[in-house]
Amino acid sequence: MRGFLLFDIDGVIRDVAGSYRLAIQESVNHFSNWRPSIEKIDLLKAEGCWNNDWQASQELIKRHQKSQGVTDRTPNLNEIEQVFSRFYFGGDPDGDCLQWKGFIRNEPLLINQDFFKELTLNDIKWGFVSGAEPQSAKFILETRLGLKKPPLIAMGDAPDKPDPTGFLRLSTELAGCRLGAGLPPIAYLGDTVADVLTVQRARKKVPDQLFISLAIAPPHLHGHQNQPARDQYEKKLKEAGADFILSTTYESLNVAKSWFGIHK
Repeated sequence: MRGFLLFDIDGVIRDVAGSYRLAIQESVNHFSNWRPSIEKIDLLKAEGCWNNDWQASQELIKRHQKSQGVTDRTPNLNEIEQVFSRFYFGGDPDGDCLQWKGFIRNEPLLINQDFFKELTLNDIKWGFVSGAEPQSAKFILETRLGLKKPPLIAMGDAPDKPDPTGFLRLSTELAGCRLGAGLPPIAYLGDTVADVLTVQRARKKVPDQLFISLAIAPPHLHGHQNQPARDQYEKKLKEAGADFILSTTYESLNVAKSWFGIHK
């Protein structure tokens, strides 16, 4: 085995500007009559501790209430989850995914199935560590991409990132042995500061294992008109400790080949 390449899902495998980000905006507006901008959400995510979108929505509501001097009760996470799911899934999350009518239907893919075939052909093991709900993650990976039982850690399988527990668990499962000296490098590609910090904390847990932090700005920041915002976002990723900043998810294969010593 040449190495391991793990991926976040949102912003890396799919564009969630019109789904999860929109669900945050609509959920916050539902409870506070205020719709945060995408820029506000990006700034919150850049703090590195708001990977869970329900918690991010609650925090945005709290901050808005404080800024307005509002003393209304902040909705609890269960209340936010119910509203968020109505916007995002538009149907029973545990039901037939083909019946969902929510924002989840608006997620462009950022990668194709052939990419993962090429990883396998290059002797690179791969998997996914995401904060997305299991139903959502499996929908995009299995139904949309056509991957067969992909290795996955999703919401509820491990503590939220940047806690490295899920990342280390899946890495160990893929390796089939204890992590440490002698194992090939393990790279992780994400689009948030929390993803970068996950790798940093994994290094502290297993200091003799080589971990590589790959990072990419979310799709909504790509494009010439968004270059200043993208530059600022990528600066935050670098400051958090990202080893490489990528322009596309496809680039991770070339970085992996270089680090894993693959020449073909």
